Amino acid sequence: MEQKKKCKILISRITPNSEPQATVESGAYNLHYQISNQIIYLCICDKTYPRKLAFSYLAEVSHEFENSHGQEALSASARPFGFSSFDNFLSKTKKLYQDQRAQSNLDKLNNDLADVKKVMTKNIEDLLYRGDSLDKMSDLSSSLRNDSIKYRKRAQKINFDALLRQYIPVVGVSILFLFLVWYMLLRR
Repeated sequence: MEQKKKCKILISRITPNSEPQATVESGAYNLHYQISNQIIYLCICDKTYPRKLAFSYLAEVSHEFENSHGQEALSASARPFGFSSFDNFLSKTKKLYQDQRAQSNLDKLNNDLADVKKVMTKNIEDLLYRGDSLDKMSDLSSSLRNDSIKYRKRAQKINFDALLRQYIPVVGVSILFLFLVWYMLLRR
C-alpha cells in the first residue's frame, strides 16, 4: 500500500518536461518509470533488481501496448479497464522478467555484445593502421618514382659524357687527319 501511495504521488508530479525515463528510490524498492507517447509505464522492483532489466521490461511493455492499443489509448473516449485484454501480455512478460534466467541471458547477451564491440574496434584499428601504411607506401612509391626519373636522366648524361670521352679522341684524330689530307691535296 505504501508503494502504491508513492506511485500515485510520483504520477501526480510527472509533467511533460519530466525525464522520459527515471528511477526513484523508495525504501527497499525502486520505482522505475518510462514515458512514451504521453503514457506513463511504471514498475516497482526490489533494489537488487537490475535497472537495465527493468527499463527493458518497460520498453517491451510500451512497444506492445502501442502496437495493440496505441490510437485507442490516446483517444478521450477511452474507458477505464478498457485494456484488460492487455493483462495477459503483462502477466507473461512479468513472469519472463522475474525469471532469473532472463537476467543471466541478458548478461550473456551483454557480454557477447561487448566481445563483438572489442572485435569491431580491433578491426577498425587494423583498417586505420592499414590505411596509414598504404598512405606511407603511396608516398614511398611516389618518392621512388621521382628518384628513378632523376637517376635515369643522370645515367643518360653520364652515358653521353662517357661516349664523348671515348670517341672525342678518335674524332679529333680523324678530323686532324682529314685536315692534313685536305691541306696536302690543296697544295698540289
